[in-house]
Amino acid sequence: MNEPIKSRREFLATVGVAGAASVLVGSSEARRGFAAEGQQKLAIDGGTPVRKTLLSSSPYGPQFYDEVEKREILEVIESRKPFRWWKGGSKVLQFEEAYAAHIGVKYALGVTSGTTALSAALAALEIGPGDEVILPAWTWYADYDTVVLAGALPVFAEIDSSLNIDPEDIEARITPRTKAIIAVSLQGCPADMGPILEIARKHKLRVLEDFSQCVGGRYEGKYLGSMGDIGISSFQQSKTITAGEGGAVVTNDPMLFERAVRAHDVGALRSPYREGLGGGQLPGFAASNFRMNEFTGAILKAQEQDLETICKAVRSNARKVRDGIAGLPGLRMRKTPDLEGDLGVTVFLDHGTRQRRDRFLRALRAEGISASSPGGSVILPIDERVENKVTVHPDWPSFNTPQGRAIRYGRECCPKTIDIQGRLGGVIMDPNFTNDDVADIVRAIRKVYLAMGAA
Repeated sequence: MNEPIKSRREFLATVGVAGAASVLVGSSEARRGFAAEGQQKLAIDGGTPVRKTLLSSSPYGPQFYDEVEKREILEVIESRKPFRWWKGGSKVLQFEEAYAAHIGVKYALGVTSGTTALSAALAALEIGPGDEVILPAWTWYADYDTVVLAGALPVFAEIDSSLNIDPEDIEARITPRTKAIIAVSLQGCPADMGPILEIARKHKLRVLEDFSQCVGGRYEGKYLGSMGDIGISSFQQSKTITAGEGGAVVTNDPMLFERAVRAHDVGALRSPYREGLGGGQLPGFAASNFRMNEFTGAILKAQEQDLETICKAVRSNARKVRDGIAGLPGLRMRKTPDLEGDLGVTVFLDHGTRQRRDRFLRALRAEGISASSPGGSVILPIDERVENKVTVHPDWPSFNTPQGRAIRYGRECCPKTIDIQGRLGGVIMDPNFTNDDVADIVRAIRKVYLAMGAA
């Protein structure tokens, strides 16, 4: 390129977002281009913003509601049978069968939420008093709460810059009482399942996959949920597909599936599960009611058909943004163990410090691009009720064993997690962002990043 770059938009229009970095990187033109972009006055400092209106992402699934969801719901209404066991074909069962086939597992069980899916999965694994379960320090409350409600002891491991559990920190947390690892895939990024599974096999531990925030994600070609002993997902509104609430338990193990079924339905094993499991192998036991209703099943049956469309669109938009900023000097991105399997929910940069991160996010918002720090989870050990081990009853078994009394939560147990969570931030992607939207995101990130200078 011999002509001067008049604007980032003209440049992108000429070579395309994906080609921008490869055209510029390593050349004197690149240095001049970076210098020119870095001299633009930021909107936060009184300059002209990239966009006049704020561009932000919305929950994915509802954007794809159409006549299919309407028809499925209407059929439930016309049937007068919203309870899944009340005679005739079940929307919940149809969803379960389609979801299991999609993910590549033998069994799927629809339940009322991701939280109740976790409870059913822990019951399936026979997690209880005296057991320890390793989970990431950065995740949603449900992963911790359900372990406590099972009477077991949660043990936190640090995360790495993928925002998921750091496999290198797991082994140090294992004791003779450890029974399971919860491998959580957060904000669209798959957990690093290879080393997690290797550690679990070495120590004869169970692996529970929580892929609630990464439904449709893959790891080395396999869908999340299909690799551990058992998996769970949520269909709350912020998830890839949604009925507002809802969840699922998935597994290839018939015994685990039977226990999960009984745990979610007052200890019973009804048809067609009974026939599918050869009459069952287990007696009934005290259990709960986490049954999914037909309205939820109807929406999820329809949404499941859109899952790959949603994932493909989010991944495509994230890839365009990553390509458009790839040549920035000193750029450090959120780690992912499988870029192709990653949903692309976030384009997060590692800004080095919380102060720089927060300044970057404020500046990006001023340019008309919604920007955020990591979300959808909590640094659990520093949450007051977790740090203080507050339970439903003072004699709850989790913290009344010698190990439970001795364990200490708080900042000292997760300094790396606190540091990483404070450094990362950027843009949440959307499946319906247009090419112009994506170009604006690239332009704004480049403008702010270069104006601030590399960390």
